[in-house]
Amino acid sequence: MVGIGLGIALSIRADLGLAPWDVFHQGVAERTGLSLGVVIMSVGVAVMLAWIPLRQRAGLGTVINVLVIGPSLDLWLQILPETDVGAARASYLVGSCLTFGFAGGLYIGAALGPGPRDGLMTGLSARGFTVWKVRTVLELSVLLAGWLLGGSVGIGTVVIALSLGPITHVALGWFHIPIDEHIGEVLAE
Repeated sequence: MVGIGLGIALSIRADLGLAPWDVFHQGVAERTGLSLGVVIMSVGVAVMLAWIPLRQRAGLGTVINVLVIGPSLDLWLQILPETDVGAARASYLVGSCLTFGFAGGLYIGAALGPGPRDGLMTGLSARGFTVWKVRTVLELSVLLAGWLLGGSVGIGTVVIALSLGPITHVALGWFHIPIDEHIGEVLAE
């Protein structure tokens, strides 16, 4: 989760546009004066409340997601310097995509429960909607709302949106250990 906070911080320091949910988080932070980390935590809790009618269940990973990403983001923003240098901003963006993807692979691969936003997507999908349609509607909705609130949209938004899936897919292949197989191997030893 600390890695996801780093990925968000890198995208903010790149100043080329954020991931759709982060555009929304930034827009809310701009309007409320709260830190981005506090907004991410608050939105996570609010989204989890939307799980109730969907009968989604939180896991340990869900709780860690809500409690760790926001504070780690605020910490990373204090550490990472701002820059106006184009090459440095591009490096931040590439670092953001890689960090997001690999941290996401570790997080999802741990299979300890979905993050609040992913749980909303899977909960809605379980009601008969296709995953890609639900994901698209959610992402575009928060992107538009965030942009209207003043969140940062740009080429980085497109780069993150197009690269995150493939990078996470690769990372999942590296980091996911099917629990049943792993337990079977441990018990066989």
